[in-house]
Amino acid sequence: MDLAENRRLDEAFVVQNYGTRLPIAFVKGEGCYLWDSEGRRYLDFLAGIAVCTLGHSHPRLVAAIAEQAATLLHTSNYFHIGPQARTAELLVQASGLDRVLFCNSGAEANEALLKAARRWSAGRWGEGVRPTVITCLNSFHGRTLATLTATGNPKVKDGFAPLMPGFRHVPFNDLAAAEAAIDDTVCAFLVEPVQGEAGIIVADDAYLRGLRALCDERGILLLLDEVQSGVGRTGTLFAFEQYGIRPDGVSLAKGLAGGVPIGAAIFNQALSDALPAGTHGTTFGGNFLATRAAQTTLEVIADEQVLENVNDVAPYLRAELDKLVDRHELLEGVRGRGFMLAIALREEVANVLRDACAERGLVVNAVRPNALRLLPPLTIGRAQVDEAVAILDAAITSLA
Repeated sequence: MDLAENRRLDEAFVVQNYGTRLPIAFVKGEGCYLWDSEGRRYLDFLAGIAVCTLGHSHPRLVAAIAEQAATLLHTSNYFHIGPQARTAELLVQASGLDRVLFCNSGAEANEALLKAARRWSAGRWGEGVRPTVITCLNSFHGRTLATLTATGNPKVKDGFAPLMPGFRHVPFNDLAAAEAAIDDTVCAFLVEPVQGEAGIIVADDAYLRGLRALCDERGILLLLDEVQSGVGRTGTLFAFEQYGIRPDGVSLAKGLAGGVPIGAAIFNQALSDALPAGTHGTTFGGNFLATRAAQTTLEVIADEQVLENVNDVAPYLRAELDKLVDRHELLEGVRGRGFMLAIALREEVANVLRDACAERGLVVNAVRPNALRLLPPLTIGRAQVDEAVAILDAAITSLA
């Protein structure tokens, strides 16, 4: 299908909730590259918004998906599912937590954390549910009614009142504000180690460690949203590993299955015990195809030294971007960790810069009007960094 026909069908039949799409229709991907319907090649530094962990068409992932699709796709959770059990084992071993609940998206994974936290609170104090969860301003936790209420950005809530009760927002990286917000209605604190949709804002080491200590002191849960920062994107499988802490629950999605939709909520035993049989479920969550893809993605990360690649190439990328900052007045700085980065701009021209990059064959994302987001596959090498930086340099120069 060519671009014109694609656009015609989209505009005629698809809900227009994503605004104006870029005038590109991708038809093929291989490694770190994409090809559009006109045959043009692009270097992918967005990875489907941190989804395509291993790049495109990774041979082991392709083979696993094809084999699973040809064998068995779905039976439901009334029966044992081999790749689900194996993937749960890998996530438990990596996280240091105890149990995994599979679902279909990041929003669902956060919903599971929120439901489990409320139900846990009734058993914790024996006096009924403590419904309040504290989250941060500028956070993003999903678009279901509960998770958009948890989100600390009023734009996503417009037109959806009445919102879910039970959420309280405090400034990010402000431990004193977090402590002041805790009262006897609070059961948990939900926070992103790196705020992705806010423009890649990293939690201070002292802040996240302080939250862990504060939650322990006050007897409440620390829940981490690693939907975007997880699965190796910051250089460790979980971003929380870099802070020397362990949460009571953590959500994953995006990059977990390399492009196949999946979500996972990983619980400690007490939080898991709060969801006995019949209290939560999902028809498609943890199906054969999704968990086989997740299992393979995790195995490839381990077998092919993917985290080592992130920790080798990401500092090189950061250094090359810093050189761009020195050369261009438009650029204010670079922030983030690993392959979860943003270039801060002095003017609100991120959309224009994104388009200039696309015209030159580089896919990036305007996460904020004044911030360009870079989320490449974890498999890129230094040659792809050089290629991306050269395109960025030319695009920035064209704006000047």
